[in-house]
Amino acid sequence: MLKLKFAIIGLLIISSQNLLAQSKTIQGVVTDPSGFPLPGASINVEGSTNSASTDFDGKYSLQGVNPTDKIIYSFVGLISQTITVGTRSLIDVTLVQSTQTLNEVVVAYGTQKRAKVTGAISTVSSKDIAAVPIMNAESALQGRAAGVTVVNGAPGSNPTVSIRGLSTMGNSAPLYVIDGVLTSNLSGLSPNDIESISVLKDASTTALYGSKAFNGVIVVTTKKGKKGPGQLNFSTYVGGQTVTKRYDVMNTQQYLQYAKDLGSDLTARAAEFGNINTNWQDQIFQTGLMQDYNLSFSNGTETSTSRYSAEYMKQEGAIVNTGFERYSFRSNNTQDIGKLKIGSNIGVSFSTTNPERASGGRTLLEHAIKSAPYLPIYNENNLGGYQGPSAIDGNDAENPVRVANLGYQKINGLSIIGNIFAELEIYKGLKFRSQVSLDYFTSKDHTFIPSYQDGSYHKQAFSTTNEINGQGQTIVIDNSLTYKTTIASKHNIEVLGVITKIDGKSQTLTAGSRYSISDEVDQLRYNEGSLGSTNFVEKNIGYIARINYDYNEKYLLALSGRRDASSRFGANNRWGNFYSVALGWNIAKESFMENSIFSTLKLRASTGTTGNDRIDNYQYSATLIADYNYPIGGANAPGVSLGVASNPDLKWESKQDRNIGLDFGLFDDKFTGSFEYFNNKSSDILFAVPLPASVGSAGGGTQIQNIADVKVSGFEVSLGYNDRKGDFTWSATANLGTSKNEVTSLAPGVTSVLGGPVPRAGLENFSRLEVGQPLFYFYGYQTNGIYQNQAEVDAVFGPGQTAIKPGDIKIVDRDGNKIINSGDKTNIGNPYPDFTYGLNLTAAYKNFDFNCFISGVQGNDIYNANTFDLEGMNRLFNASTAVLDRAIVVNGVVTNPSATLPRAQGADINWSSANQRYIQDGSYTRLKNIALGYTFSGDAFKAYFSKIRFYVSGQNLITVTKYDGLDPEIARADANANSAGIDLGRYPQPKSVIFGLDVTF
Repeated sequence: MLKLKFAIIGLLIISSQNLLAQSKTIQGVVTDPSGFPLPGASINVEGSTNSASTDFDGKYSLQGVNPTDKIIYSFVGLISQTITVGTRSLIDVTLVQSTQTLNEVVVAYGTQKRAKVTGAISTVSSKDIAAVPIMNAESALQGRAAGVTVVNGAPGSNPTVSIRGLSTMGNSAPLYVIDGVLTSNLSGLSPNDIESISVLKDASTTALYGSKAFNGVIVVTTKKGKKGPGQLNFSTYVGGQTVTKRYDVMNTQQYLQYAKDLGSDLTARAAEFGNINTNWQDQIFQTGLMQDYNLSFSNGTETSTSRYSAEYMKQEGAIVNTGFERYSFRSNNTQDIGKLKIGSNIGVSFSTTNPERASGGRTLLEHAIKSAPYLPIYNENNLGGYQGPSAIDGNDAENPVRVANLGYQKINGLSIIGNIFAELEIYKGLKFRSQVSLDYFTSKDHTFIPSYQDGSYHKQAFSTTNEINGQGQTIVIDNSLTYKTTIASKHNIEVLGVITKIDGKSQTLTAGSRYSISDEVDQLRYNEGSLGSTNFVEKNIGYIARINYDYNEKYLLALSGRRDASSRFGANNRWGNFYSVALGWNIAKESFMENSIFSTLKLRASTGTTGNDRIDNYQYSATLIADYNYPIGGANAPGVSLGVASNPDLKWESKQDRNIGLDFGLFDDKFTGSFEYFNNKSSDILFAVPLPASVGSAGGGTQIQNIADVKVSGFEVSLGYNDRKGDFTWSATANLGTSKNEVTSLAPGVTSVLGGPVPRAGLENFSRLEVGQPLFYFYGYQTNGIYQNQAEVDAVFGPGQTAIKPGDIKIVDRDGNKIINSGDKTNIGNPYPDFTYGLNLTAAYKNFDFNCFISGVQGNDIYNANTFDLEGMNRLFNASTAVLDRAIVVNGVVTNPSATLPRAQGADINWSSANQRYIQDGSYTRLKNIALGYTFSGDAFKAYFSKIRFYVSGQNLITVTKYDGLDPEIARADANANSAGIDLGRYPQPKSVIFGLDVTF
């Protein structure tokens, strides 16, 4: 027995020695989803006190671990992982984002689980934004969100953004919300500061923003500090951009012969300048330098977070003496004090814009394509040093180099957008939040032009100084109460109540003066000066309520309502009521869907209303136009005339949104997608109707009326695929959005409305509003070739009944009355696309990464006013080489019947009215971005950097289009919808190549 006891004791000692011998040290690195090391991550052996944490480089060492132990890796905001040790001594772990973080989307006044969303929302992440180097944040949406159309313009200008087509006749821009601050654009925001962008597209998601949300809402969330040790990031890129396409215009030899044909012999004039050949287009385009530098620092503790950033960006334009420069700074902070959370989000930017300069109502491009090629650019004998045309040239196009470079124009801007907030948890689930937001701006637009004389046509014997100073602010005060609770573990209820008050004011001071003594004095003076000012005050108050209910996240209901009052309407109709109702069914959560291929399957539907008050202030009241002269006693006497006629019954535009959507995910969301159908109706649309002279208006007078109803419908499709396994990973996302609008009714007595900017002098407005047609379609004549002889002319009009002759354009006599007049005009084009689309491809292999992004539009028309200039031939200007093959008439017969262009200086109908000649297909597909990057690795880099990546990227390198202008992406002439699709020589989008560097310390 004694021997047996000793044997057992010996066996236990040996066993314990073996167990101790099996314990070991585990080492490794813990990283976040992007591969960045995670300092301060916790490593614990399950069921014991044995633990460790990662150092600054994410490295850890855990001693005394047995093969059977389970190690828990955790970090705030990321999903914890539990790993059994086994035989390994080296364990590297990548922690992924928590389900809550991944599945949350930003909605009005808060966030919501994606599974509970019942409205139409598209989201663009910071990763998507960072993939394309952009100068303005709005451009990040181009081609990345279904149903969103983005058109870029000149450096420093705000892109034109529309959501789900056109639903109104005035300002169609969406509302922008930056961290809860309402604003009109994202011009002062650095794209590097954006965490995500959510596009709210239907009433279920936008109704809570009331009058501001009529055209949709773009909600921007900026990057915040994260818990853990501080992280310093630096990124930069530099590159160049240029416009390579040119209009094919005549050289000096061709131009001189063309001028002879039109009755002007300019041979001697050309010889006077040495028979040179100036390519004016080459003189106004340049290769512009682009550069950007961004520095940010973020850190956080268990009770506070902070992030600070600064950016310097400079963009030289592709057109001479244009560009944009911006300094931007941002500070985001939060602090928890028990049940109280306070914070602030502040962004400040300083900008300088050198806009494209114009003169005489013409853009630089119009001057360039019209200018005589035999004229030199410079002439030191002329005042100012430039050469331009004189009466002998018969061509009054200005020297575009002088217009661009003589003197200067600078627009200096300051923007402050931010808020401070406090949130108190009164009781479990019950929170009160108070927030004050500020959107403040100043602008100084200063132009100085010294004296000059290029020739007898263009001269100025004095210097001019003009300045426009503006400033404004909008203060929004929001007080909200939110209650969340769960009943019986399955009934989830959230109730929100908000009172919001908006106070806005703005003022503008305009001044100008001349100075005849010196070109060195760039100051405003009282002598020969002008002075004017405007100001306004705007107020809005809203009462908001929302109820969200779901049963076990399976059956969803969302109700919201808002009552708004706007100072832009008179007392008769100042208040507006808006609501939304939405339902959802998470089919994938049903028991019969268990073990199916669907990881997500949700059906949702919504309906509701939003309102619009985007008109100028005080339009319900009458205004007067000053400086109008009346003939009294045989002499002119100063007086006033009616400007805006009063309309005390002016009321809200309203829009009824209807949306049906289906979201799906297959194989654990490896394949994802969504389908949307929307059918919206806008009622009582506001529009400035021209007043007849009989009511006492001097011309240009208007009355704002609720004039029309419009319906808009379309489909949206978004598809995605993600392959995240192995050394080679790739993903693809694609989206497509359609939109069709139609005017369904007009106010009594109104049959149609013409609008839009006048494309060229002598050419009528032609953007038209009419029942049964799209908003602001192009209204003009159809054409059918060239009249070949007098017999063809007489067959249409009768002998001697018209000024039209052989060689002139055949206008289709649609009503058959042998008279060409407005009754023969019809729909000749639609500036708004049938659909937009985008395709984004990303791939990575080990340290290499690749991105390819394609975007495009289909089905829109462009009125190419440049073709009007180049092929109109109404007077002597340089023109397209195509006019060399114009119709030639000898003895009343066209000698070249294959000619497609009319005779030079023919009948007015050839050029004075809008017709099909100038309408072109504006569809295009563009390689918006292609980029290749490499992330450096190895101990030499890890000793100093958490991440260092170098990349090269190209933008707009390939564009496939039938449009023969310089660029099919046509920016509007102004903010109004009736100027869309008219190419007046607008700023073309350049091609660019850049080199970039991203570093994390």
